[in-house]
Amino acid sequence: MIKFTVICLRQAAKKQGKKEGTNEQINKLKRYVIFLIGLFVNSLGVSLITKASLVTSPITSIPYVLSLSFPFTLGNFTIFFSVFLILLQLLILRKNFKLEHVLQIPISIIFGYFIDLTMLLFTWVNPQTYIMKIVYLLIGCLILGFGVYMEVLADVVMLPGESFVRAIVLTWRTNFGTTKICFDVSMAVIAAVLSFVFTGHLNGVREGTIIAALLVGFVARVLGKKLASV
Repeated sequence: MIKFTVICLRQAAKKQGKKEGTNEQINKLKRYVIFLIGLFVNSLGVSLITKASLVTSPITSIPYVLSLSFPFTLGNFTIFFSVFLILLQLLILRKNFKLEHVLQIPISIIFGYFIDLTMLLFTWVNPQTYIMKIVYLLIGCLILGFGVYMEVLADVVMLPGESFVRAIVLTWRTNFGTTKICFDVSMAVIAAVLSFVFTGHLNGVREGTIIAALLVGFVARVLGKKLASV
């Protein structure tokens, strides 16, 4: 009788373990789906901000400036720049560089193609008045903020920009918020310098870059607090 009971308990434990394993796989799949949707929403926001003609967000300002001077798309240069940031992470983290950092490569490629796709989807967006440019910029910031929130919610992998900032924070023990601001500002400054080098005038950094830098993170934080309380 005792032996029979032990066998039954073992079988029940195995079934419970399989059930928990299946639930964990389903949960992981859901997180990846949420992340991919968030990635697409992100690309929608980036493209709409760019189409507002007040220039793009800080992280895409360098790819945008380069796309104006070379025969590659904004999405292509976003991929190139993302790979460059991943290589910098490798130099900074060294032995702490893990598999999750390598996953940024396929994610960056997908994101780059998403940007090119959404830029095509928004070909009809061509605001002429300054007010309408501001309207499209603000809508783009809201969309991008929601996309960032979805990526954080999924908790799968960071995009190279945020992951690069995290690498600096982990290596030199700096504050993430302060480091992120410094990173965004440096991206805008480098984009401005590259613009003068390649075109002879400022093209790629305007008020839209500053508004996006300030507003997107704010939107993501507000959404996180609001939806967390629901």
